[in-house]
Amino acid sequence: MKTMRTLGSIVTYCLMSFAGTLYAQTLPEDERKQLVRSIVNELKDSLRQEIKSGTISDTVNYSFQDPFSWGDFSWVQGNNRQKNALLQSRYFTGSITLDMNYNYSFNRPIDHTNSGSTATFRSNEFNISYIEAGGDFHYKNVRARLMLQFGTRATGVPRNDNTPLRGQFDLYTAMRFVTEGYAGYHLDVWKGINIDAGIFKSYVGLLSYNNFENWNYQPSFTSDNTPWFFTGIRVQTFPSTKLKIEYWIVNGWQSYGMFNEAPGLGTQVQWRPKESVSLLSSFYGGYDTPNMPGRFRFHTDNSAVIRYYHAPGRKISKAAFSVTADFGFENGDGVTAFGRDGKPAQNFISGMIYHRLWMAKEKLGWTIGGGYINNPGRYLALLPAGNAVLTQNPGDKFNGWDFSTSFQFMPNENVTWGLEMVTRHANVPYFSGRGGVTSPNGWNAPIGDPSGYVADLVKHETRIIASMIVRF
Repeated sequence: MKTMRTLGSIVTYCLMSFAGTLYAQTLPEDERKQLVRSIVNELKDSLRQEIKSGTISDTVNYSFQDPFSWGDFSWVQGNNRQKNALLQSRYFTGSITLDMNYNYSFNRPIDHTNSGSTATFRSNEFNISYIEAGGDFHYKNVRARLMLQFGTRATGVPRNDNTPLRGQFDLYTAMRFVTEGYAGYHLDVWKGINIDAGIFKSYVGLLSYNNFENWNYQPSFTSDNTPWFFTGIRVQTFPSTKLKIEYWIVNGWQSYGMFNEAPGLGTQVQWRPKESVSLLSSFYGGYDTPNMPGRFRFHTDNSAVIRYYHAPGRKISKAAFSVTADFGFENGDGVTAFGRDGKPAQNFISGMIYHRLWMAKEKLGWTIGGGYINNPGRYLALLPAGNAVLTQNPGDKFNGWDFSTSFQFMPNENVTWGLEMVTRHANVPYFSGRGGVTSPNGWNAPIGDPSGYVADLVKHETRIIASMIVRF
């Protein structure tokens, strides 16, 4: 009915304006100009009243708008800062991202391989890190999303999933180029309920899979060691425009398939009571350890992002910080959460904090921060590539800390140039050293000979990352 009233109002005003304009042609020039101006002003006033009363909407209303759209949350760490979708139509909203970097490591590994990171995989060379292309389909209450991924992340992130090694069919080949692919249905209950099935970007961790949405390029250990994707069923509920509660039934912890016989369960609560506050809490439980069906894993991730200063037009226009704390453990099949009964401890405690300033009409951003991780058992540590990799025996100690500072230049909503310095440290050899992690001369067979080679791992690394990310 609102649509019919809207169309009727517009048609009526157009006919009145047309008739008035025809009549004006019979009047002297001065009177004609005055009458036309009067008609235009009256039309504007009438349309404003219709918009104010709600009869006519002043925005294009596409299906399944996020209830959080009542405020501007483009400043939040891990959120898209674009306020308008360039590739938007009535039934499809497209998105394309191209992420390129030059990642200089002062360790200068001869094989140009970076270890222990899900953001950069190559050192001391130009690299196409991430290409994402796809979009959202929306028609009536039906919804679907397909995002394809290419670049080094399409091989670097899936390698941490062991489920393709179980069973006959090659899940790496089938799934590694899909970063998101799901279909679902929207219910007009509360402020909306979405039921979707497929592969999703992870709900655990503050930072986004797409670096265009982050304040910094290299994630701290907390985000780097938690999942980037899940496969299964997701139910999003919006009891109000300020609250989202999600429920998950998934194959496992960052896995395409299911390694054991029970699915993983998870939930996420996101609350944004006002435009300057975003609170996020996630919980996960499942039996995910390969060949350990009796070992249970629990993990919780909790973040607060606060904008404490907002002065549009000033040299420093915004200031905000994010705080994240993670806690988790594994229990069963020979390990306990905290080393009870003489058994090895297997747990995860980590945190990270970042501070962000926006300057020069929000075209320049400066972020400083870092984090800490304590992960005995190393069950979530990213294994370095190559021979003689990091062991994951029950109780093996792993502690690490990192610090980074980054500048981002954002001349418009579609491009970000970044320059970042990051230093990372661990209590055991973990990062690629000068000798690399593949073979003595830096290559695998048939160019080199990796037989008998032991990876050169060191406890410290410092890198400078120059990046350019374009998004449409």
